[in-house]
Amino acid sequence: MSSFRFGTVGSPISTPKKPGGSVGAIQTLANLQLFAFELGWVQSVRVSEETCGLIQAEAQKSKVSLSVHAPYFINLNGSEEEWPKSRKRLMDAAYYGHLAGATDIIFHPGSYFEQSPADVLKIAIPRLAECVAELRAQKNPVHLRPETMGKSAMLGSFEDTLEMSQAIPGVLPCLDFAHLHARPGDGSMNSIDEWEKLIIKYKETLGKESLHALHIHLSGIEYSSKGERNHLPLRESDLNIKELLQVLKQNDCGGRILCESPIMEDDALYMQSFMNSI
Repeated sequence: MSSFRFGTVGSPISTPKKPGGSVGAIQTLANLQLFAFELGWVQSVRVSEETCGLIQAEAQKSKVSLSVHAPYFINLNGSEEEWPKSRKRLMDAAYYGHLAGATDIIFHPGSYFEQSPADVLKIAIPRLAECVAELRAQKNPVHLRPETMGKSAMLGSFEDTLEMSQAIPGVLPCLDFAHLHARPGDGSMNSIDEWEKLIIKYKETLGKESLHALHIHLSGIEYSSKGERNHLPLRESDLNIKELLQVLKQNDCGGRILCESPIMEDDALYMQSFMNSI
């Protein structure tokens, strides 16, 4: 068996109407022998503490590891007026995610607004550090994971997420390899050599052990010169998925791989099967 758990971001397409919801999604994944699930709270966090308890109980019973995708509308570079709203969305995802048994909170870090990455990080890092400090004061141990983003105008290059993670204990990247491939807009970041360099940089920056706790998003992707356009099934995309999985295996990587393709559980099973065959 590989050292990765595979699963989906959001409920699998085959989740039945009853029991439905996150509990039904966890049951569906476990029945498929997929043991990771990212709760897709991408519009807003609308969940009761009671429901969180049910989600946590089902995940423990089914041995499914949980994370949360926080609402899309978070911007670490938001204006003084906007930031408190972004902050509340992130903190709500962390609070209710922890109650539901999630260990990691994934979020889109925001936009450069045509500023330089260095200038934006001077704003983003202190704000994110304050969020982590408040969570730890509340005895909440979740990791906050800024996601690598698929457009060059967005805060969330590989380097951005590494810098945030190096600066703040409790922050780690969410590596979306489809986004990393789409971001330059030229078809790069799609080779064994490029991925090897990325893994080496990750290990040098965050330590060898960090490679055993990666949190990865994967799908096929359509892109233009400006970056990401939309997600595709893995085998309808030019992303060299088998070579990428081999690089992860050969570098003794582990953690979770969550699929975001339009045929998410089928592609998650495809990746799991291939990884186990290497």
